[in-house]
Amino acid sequence: MASTTPIETPPARPPASRRATSTGRAGDKIFLGLSRGSGILLLVIMASIAVFLSYRAAIAISKDEGNFLTTFDWNPAGNPPVFGIAVLLFGTIVSSIIAMAIAVPIAVGIALFISHYAPRKVAAPLAYVVDLLAAVPSIIYGIWGALFLVPYLNGLNLWLDEYLGWTYIFEKTEVGVARSLFTVGILLAIMILPIVTSVSREVFLQVPRMNEEAALALGATRWEVIRMSVLPFGRSGVISASMLGLGRALGETMAVATVLSPSFLISFHILNPGGGTFAQNIAAKFDEANEFGRDALIASGLVLFILTLLVNGAARIIIARRKEFSGANA
Repeated sequence: MASTTPIETPPARPPASRRATSTGRAGDKIFLGLSRGSGILLLVIMASIAVFLSYRAAIAISKDEGNFLTTFDWNPAGNPPVFGIAVLLFGTIVSSIIAMAIAVPIAVGIALFISHYAPRKVAAPLAYVVDLLAAVPSIIYGIWGALFLVPYLNGLNLWLDEYLGWTYIFEKTEVGVARSLFTVGILLAIMILPIVTSVSREVFLQVPRMNEEAALALGATRWEVIRMSVLPFGRSGVISASMLGLGRALGETMAVATVLSPSFLISFHILNPGGGTFAQNIAAKFDEANEFGRDALIASGLVLFILTLLVNGAARIIIARRKEFSGANA
C-alpha cells in the first residue's frame, strides 16, 4: 500500500485590513516618538540657553558695584564697574507699547478687509504684498527709518507738542532730530504689522461659514456679523499674533540701533531724543566690550530672555481663560 506524504499548506496571510492597521500603528508610534523627541529637544535647548545666560550673568552681577536693576549708567569697564538695566528696560517696554498700540488695530483692520471686505481680485495681491513685507530684512527697515522716517517726523513731533504737549508724554523739551523712542515705536509698528496681519487674516478665514450665514439670516449687517461671529472666534488668534509681533518688537536690534540716539537717561517725554533698549545696547557695545563687559551684556540679555518668556506665558494664560472664544470649540 503506497504511503501518502501530507502536503504542507502555507500559513494564511492576515487580511489586508489587519496589515494596514499594524502598519498604521507602527507609523503612529514613529510619529509619536519623533514628536516627543522634538519637544524634549526644544526644552533642552531652552534650558541650555537659560543656564548659559544665568552663569555668565551671575559672574557679571557679582562684580557690579551698582544696583543691576536701578542703576542708570552702563560702565562695566570702569574701576569699579557700574552698570544697570533701568534705562534699557524702560526703553524696551515703552517702544514696544508704542509699536503694539499702533500696529495691532491697523493689522486687525487690514486682516478684516482682506478676509471679508475686499473682492478676491484685490484681496489676493494685497495679501501677497503684506506677506512680502514680513520678509524684508531688519537692516533695510533701519536704513529707511534713518534716511526717511527720522527727517519727516519732525513736523509730526512739533504738531504733537503743540496740541498734545499738555499730556506731558508728548511734550518736547529738547531740541534735536527725531531719534527718540516714539520714532522707534513707529518703526517697530511698521515692522510687526505684516506678522500680526498675516496670522490674524488666516484666523479670520477659518471662521465657520455656518456662523456667518446664521447671523446674516437673522438680519445682521456685515459689521454685526464681524462683531458677533468673526471677532469672538478669532480673538485667541489675534492675541497669539500680537504676541508674535511683540516678541519681534522686544528683540529687534539693527533697526533700533540705526534710528535711536542712545543715552542713559529715563524721560517720559517720548519725543525727546535718547533712550535705549536691550537689543540695541547689546548690538552697539558688544564689539568694543572686554570679556567682563560681554558678561554684563549677557546679563542684560538674560533679562530680555525672561521678559519674553513672561510675555508669552501671559498670552498663553489669556488664551486658556478664553477657550470659549477659540476655534477649538467651534
